[in-house]
Amino acid sequence: MSFETLGLRAELLSAIASQGYAAPTPIQAEAIPVIFEGCDLLAGAQTGTGKTAAFALPIVQRLGENPPRQKRRAPRALVLVPTRELAAQVSEQMNNFARRLSLRSTMIYGGVTIQAQIERLHRGVDIVVATPGRLLDHAERGTVNLSRIEFLVLDEADRMLDLGFIDAIKKVAEYLPVKRQTLLFSATYSQSIKQLADELLDHPRRIEVARRNIAADAVAQAVYEVERSRKREMISFLIRQGGWNQVLVFARTRYGADKLAEELLYDGIKAAPIHSNKSQSIRTRTLAEFKRGELRVLVATDVAARGLDIEGLPYVVNYDLPQVPEDYVHRIGRTGRAGEDGIALSLVCPEERPLLAAVEKLLTYAVPRRTLAEFPQVAARRSVRVKELKEAAKAPKTRGTQDKQAKVSAKGATPRRGKAVAERPAPKTGRRGSRMK
Repeated sequence: MSFETLGLRAELLSAIASQGYAAPTPIQAEAIPVIFEGCDLLAGAQTGTGKTAAFALPIVQRLGENPPRQKRRAPRALVLVPTRELAAQVSEQMNNFARRLSLRSTMIYGGVTIQAQIERLHRGVDIVVATPGRLLDHAERGTVNLSRIEFLVLDEADRMLDLGFIDAIKKVAEYLPVKRQTLLFSATYSQSIKQLADELLDHPRRIEVARRNIAADAVAQAVYEVERSRKREMISFLIRQGGWNQVLVFARTRYGADKLAEELLYDGIKAAPIHSNKSQSIRTRTLAEFKRGELRVLVATDVAARGLDIEGLPYVVNYDLPQVPEDYVHRIGRTGRAGEDGIALSLVCPEERPLLAAVEKLLTYAVPRRTLAEFPQVAARRSVRVKELKEAAKAPKTRGTQDKQAKVSAKGATPRRGKAVAERPAPKTGRRGSRMK
């Protein structure tokens, strides 16, 4: 099958060709005709299989075929996503298609000034890509008009539910017209996803192009068992021994990401952290540096598990296993995208074995174990180096130093720069002193 057989316009076919895509992926081949038919859709596919284009292409084409009648444009398509990174990724792809048909698209998310977003909405847009919280803020302020929405897309819906956006999504839906086409895309399914689909979708068509809750086949997975105290040494050894130049590493906490990036820098490996405590400008700049190859390692929390689209990323490392098994699928899905191969390694300490068992239960197979010959200590931790310095300070002085101190104690204080040292004056014993007695 080719994109031409899906009924796409010449402008969109040109945009697809410029991106190097020759044939539609399975999710695109099945979803695009359904969307053209006007049906609601509940779609599931492995991460990295082209879900964004699956809904972006038909939505842009249908909006282009029916230009707005009002002089001032109000949004007619709304895409809800869980993270700022995913909003930027989806918005970029939307813009690539929309500008071919003279449509305007914008993205809305938190962590940046709201005034610039208000000004863009005031100028008029056709497509809005947003995170639920900031969009709800705009809706309550009255700075966005959602009454003319024709298409609602919930992208990575399961992640939005994991992040606690369920109430915000339902409140946003109250601002939308009842008559609309709703599309729900998710890499994994759960009971909560089914309940959300029952509330927002009207007799949806269901598409599932891969087995449920499974990692991409293009990703080679492996587990290294290692003590928690030696994880940092092992990841440094793997990066150096393998000559890895672009590695995405996942840590469980923001503090852990900061600490690991700092330790890798101490080992001479250029690394930087990215997580929700970083401002959007810093996150954008750090990600751009990593994509350009200026950073060797990007250490991220799960805030980046779904929103990162790094072309040709060869390695993903789970420094810490996630608490939610589904997050493992999305983490390793950052590699092995667009038909390319990728490698995903997990460093598992004894305390994390229950988490690994949960992941393997979700995958329905055991992740291969690898062993590594006893690796050398790459670099002492800073805490070890500080401890060594403290012990050196407490060590006995050398013989020369001891002799010098003995001479000083025998002769009294050594004059400083040739100046005489005055002797301590004797205590005064006058009338005042006698009275005090």
